[in-house]
Amino acid sequence: MLQITGLSKTYPHGVRALDGVSLSIGAGLFGLLGPNGAGKSTLMRTLATLQEPDSGSITLDGMDVLRDPTGLRRRLGYLPQEFGVYPGVPAEVLLDHLALLKGLTNAAQRRAQVSDLLHRTNLHAHRRKAVSSFSGGMRQRFGIAQALLGDPRLVIVDEPTAGLDPEERNRFHDLLSEVGETVVVILSTHIVEDVRQLCPRMAVLSHGRVLCEGEPARLLDALRGRLWQRTAERGEVDSLRAAHAVLSTQRQAGRTLVRVLADARPDAGFAPAEADLEDVYFSALSAARAA
Repeated sequence: MLQITGLSKTYPHGVRALDGVSLSIGAGLFGLLGPNGAGKSTLMRTLATLQEPDSGSITLDGMDVLRDPTGLRRRLGYLPQEFGVYPGVPAEVLLDHLALLKGLTNAAQRRAQVSDLLHRTNLHAHRRKAVSSFSGGMRQRFGIAQALLGDPRLVIVDEPTAGLDPEERNRFHDLLSEVGETVVVILSTHIVEDVRQLCPRMAVLSHGRVLCEGEPARLLDALRGRLWQRTAERGEVDSLRAAHAVLSTQRQAGRTLVRVLADARPDAGFAPAEADLEDVYFSALSAARAA
């Protein structure tokens, strides 16, 4: 169990990146959803002990993370949004080197784990190729392989599918689902579809604050019967925004589909709409802006 309580962080230039974040996260995949600049990467870096918060506490299975960062690092797998690799070094050699740095000193056990992870990430056939020559999807899979070295209890992945094609994204989803069966996995992303497909629990973060948290199905229940939609000409959209709580707009065949949150039908032109996770996301952001 990962317990985050009252975590706050303000950078020297005055940006309050985290503002009293509190979350309880058990084993499995947990989706942290938010726009760019929401504070997701700051939270991930803080959980990975790469920076200290101004206040608050973090515990993992009862261990005080802020008091014992080295203990946390022994149990942590971390895939940051961007990571570099040594040029020209084969995947098998680089993974073995990283395993040694992580404390896997027994050569036989280290080789066995490196081989197993290369198989699990479907990279064994490419083990003698330089990681610097890998495609984006292959490099992300290598990133997960290094994150799983040492059998971590907490795995953090920050924007892992950004820039991947649909086939690589699906492959990466399958891999994350397998990993999340036994450990705490935090998936930080701004891609709603990733959370919908993978995460039994989630939270929406914006401006360093948790706006909502829970099971996606329960968060969807709060919107049932309150979501309406209609198509509009381009010139109508601004007037609809002025008159109603517009959650989102989407272009369809030259017209705009407008989705509105309201307790009753806004007008005769609107029809009931089925809520999805994207509506939960936009609803939380809209409520935060209104507040």
